[in-house]
Amino acid sequence: MLAPHQHRFLILADGQFGPLTSKTANSCIRYFPERIVAVFDRVTAGRTAQDVLGFGGTIPVVGDFARGLALGRGASAVLIGIAPMGGQLPAEWRGWLKTALERGLEIWSGLHTFIADDPELGSLARAQGVRILDVRKPPPDLPIADGRAAEVDPYVILTVGSDCNVGKMTAQLQLRDELVRRGLRARFVATGQTGIFIEGWGIAVDAVVADFVAGAAEQLVLQGAVDADVVLVEGQGSLIHPGYSGVTLGLLHGTCPDALILCHQATRDYIGDYHGCEPWVRIPSLAELVEIYERAAAPVRPTKVIGICLNTFDMSEPAARAAVSQAAADTGLPATDPVRFGASPLAEAILREVVAAR
Repeated sequence: MLAPHQHRFLILADGQFGPLTSKTANSCIRYFPERIVAVFDRVTAGRTAQDVLGFGGTIPVVGDFARGLALGRGASAVLIGIAPMGGQLPAEWRGWLKTALERGLEIWSGLHTFIADDPELGSLARAQGVRILDVRKPPPDLPIADGRAAEVDPYVILTVGSDCNVGKMTAQLQLRDELVRRGLRARFVATGQTGIFIEGWGIAVDAVVADFVAGAAEQLVLQGAVDADVVLVEGQGSLIHPGYSGVTLGLLHGTCPDALILCHQATRDYIGDYHGCEPWVRIPSLAELVEIYERAAAPVRPTKVIGICLNTFDMSEPAARAAVSQAAADTGLPATDPVRFGASPLAEAILREVVAAR
């Protein structure tokens, strides 16, 4: 367990702090804002998290790294809140990370480049007696999946999506909180670096060798099932994304879910729209996506989509409510934006399924 709530973080998000470009930073600000002393980003420096994201309150954005470390009671760790192209360590960051290590701060990283293995930074950390946490590094000896996730007693739910970065993790965290309020023992299972930062445990499955993705997912379900009524597994990628469909299928087959929740950004028509890319793959209708996911899961373990989670952050409230209503009408399933309008419709659908399964 990483124990994020024992630290005070300076988030490194230089050049990319924004609603869609700093997913890790944004989620940490949403779920433990009291632990964030500042965000380092020279582009939006002088503003607050609230100004940039629409949430986060008065967390300051600073353009001077050393100043950011010293704000408040001082940071005890630097959390890398963005994903540079390819997950590599930018050369400019080295000086900043060296400064943090020399001052005794931990480094929390979800990059594909493992900072602890870097000859210079790793050696400095060891000399200072400071931890570098590369949370994307997979554990050793992962199993090949053999269907054991289908045998757990709790009800297992996996979020799936129309694309990357549509709210699969956020949906599960919002649902976890709502189900706990309703008296269920709901457990969130992190499958990516951001979820691990928030929850303190998990496996970043996109860094797992392909043969073992489903086995890693199975292992996570078995661990999450202990003393739980409902296991909420964070989804990754999309079955229709040409670059990331492999990890999505591994999760779908490895978790053997009892149910799926389909996530979609209501204004997104093409894969990769949030990167400003040229149109690539057109996203099918929600009804088609429901069929795609249910058919892909069926040979291993039949499952069904029980709800729709929309991300409407870039819509007016009337337009967002209309999109939610349309999604429900198009699929015949309960729908909501769990951040904007609450998770109750999805929580009630889960409760019905849990009761029916007993």
